[in-house]
Amino acid sequence: MKIDAGKSVLSANDQQALRNHHKLGETHLVAVNVMASPGAGKTSVITALLENLPQELQCGVIEGDVASSLDTDKLIAKGFRATQINTNGACHLDANMIAGAIDVLGVRGPGFVFIENIGNLICPVDFQLGETLRLVIASVPEGDDKPVKYPGIFAAGDAIVLNKMDLLGMVEFNLDFFMQGVRAVNPKAQVFQVSCRKGQGVSSVVNWLLKHKLGTPIS
Repeated sequence: MKIDAGKSVLSANDQQALRNHHKLGETHLVAVNVMASPGAGKTSVITALLENLPQELQCGVIEGDVASSLDTDKLIAKGFRATQINTNGACHLDANMIAGAIDVLGVRGPGFVFIENIGNLICPVDFQLGETLRLVIASVPEGDDKPVKYPGIFAAGDAIVLNKMDLLGMVEFNLDFFMQGVRAVNPKAQVFQVSCRKGQGVSSVVNWLLKHKLGTPIS
């Protein structure tokens, strides 16, 4: 008998992800899985969103890193609730990691939990965490070819943030080519052009998030 170990692992992960999703829903929380390459600005985007979401919402961040707690420390210093997951070499977060972090974070909604995944454009796509939304971040300095080279992650996004727009014109980046690449794999995703440094485009992402805010528990 042949056993597909990969399928078995993903099946167990998906079952835990479903439990996470219901647990978050019971406390009126929407989880946002934030995925990007290293240096795209995941923490900067999350911080900008937290600063601009309505104050009555309860929000928190689960930070995923291979090592260190630098980003978590920055968020806590700004007054935001955050907890750290270190994978010690693993290239993605999984649903079991998130299950423990939800309890440690201790946030009850209505509001949002942002899950900053490991900086990686491949592995995180295959692992559901219990999220309602997937937010994919790209940045101008990375180049305009990322949707063509890494179609899977862009196809998986409910929305795409193109970050560091203030650098457009300072580095080689063809915006039309980038958009064509996104639309080829994900014609329905909303694309937001953002500069966290200048505050450009952040309010549009906030408005998009608020359309998904939970007012009642998931049954």
